[in-house]
Amino acid sequence: MRLSNQINDQLLARAREAASRHGCTMSIAVCDAGGHLLQFCRMDGAFAGSADIAMRKANCAAMFNAPSHAIGDIVRNHTLTGFELSNGGLMLFGGGLPICIDGELVGAIGVSGGSAEQDIEVARDALEGLV
Repeated sequence: MRLSNQINDQLLARAREAASRHGCTMSIAVCDAGGHLLQFCRMDGAFAGSADIAMRKANCAAMFNAPSHAIGDIVRNHTLTGFELSNGGLMLFGGGLPICIDGELVGAIGVSGGSAEQDIEVARDALEGLV
């Protein structure tokens, strides 16, 4: 199974909608199970740095099949200094979530532009009904 353009379009639309409900302008990235970018959106007004952060959160969630903040917790709790430099650079805080369909990892979504909690909520809202 893979993420289709139609599913990616739906994910981005849902995330933009959720970001607007939170009063945030965000960058949203969707990648495949290998962490390769499939689709991206930077909402009007989103800060420039949010683009790279969203892509790295998605990559982190896909590469480790876990939420980016959960990987961050492991790194911080076990003092794995430098781990964030692996795999081309990872973002280890909230906003990256894996996408699994029928139990299979098919990709990940990364969101940046709000607080870590808002980023997680927007990513979850985007996935609601899909997984």
